[in-house]
Amino acid sequence: MTNSIAEIEGADVIFLIGSNATEAHPIIGNKMKRTVKYNGTKLIVVDPRKTELASMADLWLPLKPGSDVALINGLMNIIIEEGLTDDEYIAKRVEGFEELKEVVKKYTPEVVEEITGVDKDTLYKTARMYCSSKKAGIFYTLGITEHTSGTENVMSLASLAMITGHLGHESAGINPMRGQNNVQGACDMAALPNNFPGYQNSYDEETIQRYEKIWNAKLSRNKGFRIPEMLSGAHDGTVKSMYVMGEDPVLTDPNANHVKESLENLEFFVVQDIFMTETAKFADIILPATCYAEKDGTFTNTERRVQRVRKAAEAPGQARLDWQIISSIAKAMGVDGFDFKNSQEVFEDIRKSNAAYSGMTYERMDNIGLQWPCPTETHPGTKFLHKGVFARGKGLIKPAEYRPPAEVTDNEYPMVLSTGRMLYHYNIMTRESQALNDIRPCELAEINPADALKLGLKEFDAIEVKSRRGKLNTRVTITDKVKPGVIFMTLHYWESPVNEVTNDAYDPITLTAEYKVSAVSIKKLDVIPENLKLPTYLDDLEIAKA
Repeated sequence: MTNSIAEIEGADVIFLIGSNATEAHPIIGNKMKRTVKYNGTKLIVVDPRKTELASMADLWLPLKPGSDVALINGLMNIIIEEGLTDDEYIAKRVEGFEELKEVVKKYTPEVVEEITGVDKDTLYKTARMYCSSKKAGIFYTLGITEHTSGTENVMSLASLAMITGHLGHESAGINPMRGQNNVQGACDMAALPNNFPGYQNSYDEETIQRYEKIWNAKLSRNKGFRIPEMLSGAHDGTVKSMYVMGEDPVLTDPNANHVKESLENLEFFVVQDIFMTETAKFADIILPATCYAEKDGTFTNTERRVQRVRKAAEAPGQARLDWQIISSIAKAMGVDGFDFKNSQEVFEDIRKSNAAYSGMTYERMDNIGLQWPCPTETHPGTKFLHKGVFARGKGLIKPAEYRPPAEVTDNEYPMVLSTGRMLYHYNIMTRESQALNDIRPCELAEINPADALKLGLKEFDAIEVKSRRGKLNTRVTITDKVKPGVIFMTLHYWESPVNEVTNDAYDPITLTAEYKVSAVSIKKLDVIPENLKLPTYLDDLEIAKA
């Protein structure tokens, strides 16, 4: 996030797109609810589903899934035509504006209404409301990135913020809300093949040599693989072994049958995790790790805040700390530099290799942590980014053209499947909690009343969902949260593994899959499958009154 979580309550306008914040990011979502209710903050929600925040919004834009670029281009068309751009900001801080104007001029309100399904009157109101204050922040999550056009979606939002002067100000900016508690930290530490810590280019020879000096080690010049490339390599036999840590791709990656085939084809497979996950069932060796409450260290949250984590419980059985496991393997392979005694020594090593962290110490982060960049031990940390100047000098606008999703509906697969999370479960691991499982023990696929009527479905009936990649069974809930022709499911349930059917078409730049748009067919099941039947007491509660 360019800005801080606390700044939400100082915003005049919140532009929320592709995010069900109250369920997927409930702390942030609650702050949004509070500032709308008590501070008079205007709320714009762009989402195909009628989420809780969409119900509270001043403006709700229920666009067709996958039409985000067209919508954003249409808003910029109106902003330019109505003279709502920040011309001084553009002249001083931005390049590429003329190219953007040329692209968006054809995305008239009439054209955008046809593509997105959002009426042009709402488009005008949205553009004007967003431009009504400098304290207007854009917030997004996977509803923007999990498309084959995910990169264009993000760059279009950045362009929207730049032409209106909304970057580099308090309570404004571009704010991607991270999905798990340390996704930001993993990226900061170079959990990407093209980066060293701190987002330094790992394919640049001068940079490689600098890190060889930092680590006193010879580094590879080979280009690394991203997850889809790893799985494709395993599938065709060019990748022989794999080490998966804290990830369950059998449930969380698209086209899960392809994932399973890839893992089965490996010659050697290691999983490091805290539970026997669906992925761990394929492993040759399982390394028992520790959960967050069993370790010391740091997490970096979505607002770039590096925070201390302190051990609260002993790990069970043979479980060991993640860094200890990795260090032991490195030593066994004859690699020097892994003689750490504790997590603090690991963090001191991080400070040497990541300039944004170099001013942080365990003592300075003792209470509420520090936000990077924090370059010196006297630096207070950075509340919001891009104040006065961008890191590259001028902000670069990259215009994008709309292109439809990779898979569209047809007679055989007439419905659009979109996926996300629910409040009661978080990713996969919360299924291990009996209390949470009792609250929501099975998937309830959301389907519109009009579609339910056509299929002869009633509440909690079972259906088969089928795509070109596989099929699954699930129970349903009938709701107007989704439009006719759309079905919504979550990724939490191994009994109804939604990624058996999701599309593994990828964004060509990030290789993020298009989880949000898959073409499917639906068929009513006359009998509830055994794995979807519930204990009697839960059936009596009507699935906890869903």
